[in-house]
Amino acid sequence: QVQLVESGGGLVQAGGSLRLSCAASGRTFSNYASGWFRQAPGKEREVVAAISRSGSTYYPDSVKGRFTIFRDNAKNTVYLQMNSLKPEDTAVYYCATKNAYGLGKVRSDYNYWGQGTQVTVSS
Repeated sequence: QVQLVESGGGLVQAGGSLRLSCAASGRTFSNYASGWFRQAPGKEREVVAAISRSGSTYYPDSVKGRFTIFRDNAKNTVYLQMNSLKPEDTAVYYCATKNAYGLGKVRSDYNYWGQGTQVTVSS
């Protein structure tokens, strides 16, 4: 059974940084593609970063240049480094992994999800 546990969320001022972590059990991250999503109140869950098994990455324009997804294979953990945070980045952030190798850019691409971690950016 695959379980994902996110950590690292919190309250930060605009312009600040946070690093989210996603630890997996029952899944070796380096063998599959993974991603980070976010969902703000009243909005759809959207991808903010994705990484393929080979290490290719994808970012939507809204976070490109500010967010970075990367893996630590020794720790079996996927990270999301978020810099230059804006109030509009406020949301619950979710880690996800899929039963395939290629980049996943939409919610339906993914098979397993974490419980989410709140990120709040104050102005």
